[in-house]
Amino acid sequence: MNVNKQAGVDQAAVLDQTELGLINAMSRKKLTSEEVYTFAVRLCDNEVDRDGERFPAETLEELAPLFVGKSGIFDHQWSAAGQTARIYRTELVREAGTLTAAGDPLCYLKGYAYMVRTEGNRDLIAEIEGGIKKEVSVGCAVEEARCSICGENIHDRSRCAHEKGREYGGKLCWADLVHATDAYEWSFVAVPAQKNAGVMKHMKQDLGRLEQEAALGRKYLQRLKDEVVRLGGVAGFGLEQATLKNIVQRLEEPELDALKRAFEAQVDKAWGVEPQLPAWESKPGQESRDGAFLI
Repeated sequence: MNVNKQAGVDQAAVLDQTELGLINAMSRKKLTSEEVYTFAVRLCDNEVDRDGERFPAETLEELAPLFVGKSGIFDHQWSAAGQTARIYRTELVREAGTLTAAGDPLCYLKGYAYMVRTEGNRDLIAEIEGGIKKEVSVGCAVEEARCSICGENIHDRSRCAHEKGREYGGKLCWADLVHATDAYEWSFVAVPAQKNAGVMKHMKQDLGRLEQEAALGRKYLQRLKDEVVRLGGVAGFGLEQATLKNIVQRLEEPELDALKRAFEAQVDKAWGVEPQLPAWESKPGQESRDGAFLI
């Protein structure tokens, strides 16, 4: 059973070496604290939500390790261009003295996320810090939605006749989402099912315009890919243009950025300030010096 549930975002914390170590365990290159932006997300809790469903504390504990390494996207659109951040650790937070509608002590799953600072996500970061982008939703899978009245699968009408949101004998009916099997992603959304889910306010955030992120992300990624292909040709590694294009199409932004830096270093070493264009970038009729070199 696939489930989408909304939550919230927290703002960025000061990185210590332990936190940075957890982030670098996921990155291909060693990142410094200046290169990353971090924030915390309230992914989901054990309160009955707008859908008449809830994650019991046991399910939240099962989800905690499953969300480590999962990407943050927008509106559950599974596209590499929409990837914004990645969760590097989680924890279950218990709020003493606060009870849910089910009568249990309130607890929630908190995720710590990071992103590499780039020109493309500068606006997104500003909107997180300004409180514009804060509601989030999780995508995960559970084995069963169990009725709080009879304990049966609430979707099995042959065994359960109760309706979520109604009261039976003075007791509210909801569905407990039990036995988590997978966590897919977490998304920035407009209206979360869980009222308190989202970016948490005590951390600084760095996320850009939700409305323009998809288009800006695609443009930025394509420009980066084009630049890596160009630099790869200039660096003179003997790769055909089509082969290099094929390679970069499979890479994500951190890998592309690392490859770009490597190619730039090679170009600077070989050509200095005026790297010669590769043969497959030259055009007929360009006879001037400016047409044969790129500054």
